[in-house]
Amino acid sequence: MANTKRIEEAYRLARERYAEAGIDTDKALEQLAKISISLHCWQTDDVSGFEAGTGGAGGGTMATGNYPGKSRTMDEMKQDLEKVFSLVPGKHRLALHASYGDFGGKKVDRDAIEPKHFQTWIDWAKHIGIGLDFNSTFFSHPLAASGFTLSHLDSQVRKFWIEHAKRCREISAYMGKSLHTRCIHNIWIPDGSKDVTVNRLKHRQLLLSSLDEILKKPYEGKEAADSLESKLFGIGSESYVVGSHEFYYGYAVKHNLIYCLDMGHFHPTESPGEKISAMLLYVPELMTHISRGIRWDSDHVVIVTDELNMLTHEIVRGNFLSRVNVGLDFFDASINRIGAYVVGIRATQKSFLMALLEPVETIRKYEENGQGFEKLAAMEEAKSLPSGAVWDYFCLTQNVPVGNEYIPVIQQYEKEVLSKRK
Repeated sequence: MANTKRIEEAYRLARERYAEAGIDTDKALEQLAKISISLHCWQTDDVSGFEAGTGGAGGGTMATGNYPGKSRTMDEMKQDLEKVFSLVPGKHRLALHASYGDFGGKKVDRDAIEPKHFQTWIDWAKHIGIGLDFNSTFFSHPLAASGFTLSHLDSQVRKFWIEHAKRCREISAYMGKSLHTRCIHNIWIPDGSKDVTVNRLKHRQLLLSSLDEILKKPYEGKEAADSLESKLFGIGSESYVVGSHEFYYGYAVKHNLIYCLDMGHFHPTESPGEKISAMLLYVPELMTHISRGIRWDSDHVVIVTDELNMLTHEIVRGNFLSRVNVGLDFFDASINRIGAYVVGIRATQKSFLMALLEPVETIRKYEENGQGFEKLAAMEEAKSLPSGAVWDYFCLTQNVPVGNEYIPVIQQYEKEVLSKRK
């Protein structure tokens, strides 16, 4: 168990050290506690979902590994998620895909889903006091087998997926209204080609038309909002992706929509964090899908990296916390899935804390005065400030495990719960 007195004393010293640099650590922790992260439900079950007769992830979406203990039912998933929530500080949300509805073991096709299929999720979220976000599911379906959905050349296929997205928007609004917290509905499609594509313009014209039809009906902003997620390339769409960054960003600007910035959907040498301040000049908000891509969009478990720090620091430096919605999107089936969740969430929070503890006003003043050496020196020295002591104190006050104390908790959960799932 954590040594409370030691942690409190370490925090007292850290608070004094930060005060010397002009930073109020108490204020930083208040801000951190307000950052609500939208957890992706599909980390618990490798993107399988609960539809009858489906074979799990597909359409460019893949979890690698076969570590034992994945959730197989909605009750198991809820149990796993509650364990995760108990091990991370703060109050967070859950992002569902449409394929995770409560269909009662019956075949309900994507163009026939209704709010009632997600009532059990709403009741559960209300019971534990969290909000929900939602995603249309355009993969793992016979009508997505060609690699095209909303931009398919066949109008009947497009009609099916348009109806699916319309129903997902209706479900999102119902969730938001029921839980009294806005539900963000995210649209990502796998549309694209593995090899050279000649009809690039044609498919994008069709996608444009499909989006216009989907988004025709307005919803109350306090209940639901739509975000559009781009991609550079994926498995099976290495040469061409219809919903590129340029396409969706242009559409979002034109229609004043939320743009979803997935950290794994850009070139490995391209930093999504650098886009924050430019994009928020033109769109009202951003949705982030925080992941860790290695060489390609591999959605590795989030850890504190330079790329993550660039993202969180840009959000804080620009005072964008009220305009950037924080979500996660990674799935690793090669390690304990609950552990993967907890590592990723806590890493994201640590990175935000380091951003909140940066003496940004001092650094900004140096930059504006043309004092380049002083700016770099201040930024480097900030990296040595005792943010770890502040983080430990935050966990202590939030009544969650401090440091690596969550490791034996997850090991025990694996022994008592996960290992019994065959």
